[in-house]
Amino acid sequence: MKRLLLVVLSLMMVIILVAAPVKLTILHMNDTHGHMWTYGDKNATGGFERIQAIITMVKSKAAEENGHVLVLHAGDVNTGIPESDQLNAIPDFLGLSVMGVDAMCPGNHEFDKEADVLALQQMVASFPIISSNYVDEKGNTVLKPYIIKDFGNLKVGIIGATTEQTLILEPIHLGTNTFKNVSESVAKYLPEVRKQADVVIVLGHLGYNEKPVFPIKYTTSDMLAQEVPGIDAIVDGHSHTVIDKKTVINGTLIGQAGEWGKYIGKMDLWVENGKVVNSEYSLIPIDAQIPSDPLIARLAKSYQEKGAEKLNVVIGKTDIVLDGERASVRAKDTNLAHLITDSFVWKTGADFALTNGGGIRASIPVGSITYKSILTVLPFGNTVSIVEITGKDVIDLVTYAASIPDGQGARPQTALLTFDIVNGKPENILINKKPVDIGKTYKVATNDYVAAGGDGYTIFKGKPSYNTGFVMADVVKDYITLLGTIKYYDDVPRIVKK
Repeated sequence: MKRLLLVVLSLMMVIILVAAPVKLTILHMNDTHGHMWTYGDKNATGGFERIQAIITMVKSKAAEENGHVLVLHAGDVNTGIPESDQLNAIPDFLGLSVMGVDAMCPGNHEFDKEADVLALQQMVASFPIISSNYVDEKGNTVLKPYIIKDFGNLKVGIIGATTEQTLILEPIHLGTNTFKNVSESVAKYLPEVRKQADVVIVLGHLGYNEKPVFPIKYTTSDMLAQEVPGIDAIVDGHSHTVIDKKTVINGTLIGQAGEWGKYIGKMDLWVENGKVVNSEYSLIPIDAQIPSDPLIARLAKSYQEKGAEKLNVVIGKTDIVLDGERASVRAKDTNLAHLITDSFVWKTGADFALTNGGGIRASIPVGSITYKSILTVLPFGNTVSIVEITGKDVIDLVTYAASIPDGQGARPQTALLTFDIVNGKPENILINKKPVDIGKTYKVATNDYVAAGGDGYTIFKGKPSYNTGFVMADVVKDYITLLGTIKYYDDVPRIVKK
């Protein structure tokens, strides 16, 4: 009788184990932008060595519970920290490889540089970089559209997607490649992936809850969830959004973890009979309370030291804050933006200068200014171009500029070009305090990205132009060296919205 009871109990345990849902934990990050290292003087935040400590802890706990862990990156590894930028983000991709990232989708900033740089990054990465809507001129995907991660008792399909905005934001190095509609691309592969997987995730660099109409219509993660049913979860990036609570749209769980490694997102999914039966979501702050992983810390330090000596040379001083905050330069004139555009005119002798606010990425605080300071403000490695346009083109240019909503990276910052915006239209347009001469040809100094039509400045495409070869950061560095100590810099608005 006792033996029979033991057999019955054993069978019951087997049934319980078979029937129990399988737990999948997804750890995700996005828009790390070169922030392999911790940053900030006091209570420093972020850093791959701390993220790695979280990954190790979560994986250890999952192993005890017979669960599984996926580590995903939703794009924009490139561009943001000088030590990383100088090395084409190779330290970041190497670090992510050591950390055990399972997959990544390319963000728009993965196309900041030539295609061979992305190819090199793919070689360094031990994980696949996937995108279902990045295609060549024949419509064939350039990268793998999806992968299937097989855990034995659980199969997870991961479909990659990249914002269509990349066509406008980073057009220079795309060649004949393009980005198809995200919803259409995901819908194309979803049935194919669903046949092979218990769980389907879209790993997308798309943006969340934005107004996706400028400068072209593009697909956000919340739109994708509405337009394409049947996606279990979307791991998102691009808009730098902190989604700090469980967010479900049309049955799809959506998560995004801010920026710069300040957080890592944690999705917990319980899967039974090929269906997600429950889910939880949280953000883990990456702060000084988290211990550092020693291997990643050593790796990061070795790369950081390579460029530190050159980067830390003092080239000037400022007694005032030079404002380059994202919220400022995308909505109004600032003193730092004026300094940058003034340096273009100083260096080239152009009739006026224009740059996009989105290309300015940081402020310069009071104190010594180093080359690293400049590279943090201007991390993209852009050069200064001269474009020749007519007075009529100037009118078209400012008409477009006046239509740009506040908060967009395309918002112009100018030197010697001033105008008012009244009811969305430009008025009182002046170049060097004189009315625009419709028949005159003007030389405009801008960055090579805008000169090539980036951020919607298509007025420049096809116009006579040449690239000076002057790196923007170097031009600004030389100008600041000339200024010496900055006690004041012009912050009187050159573009006035009335």
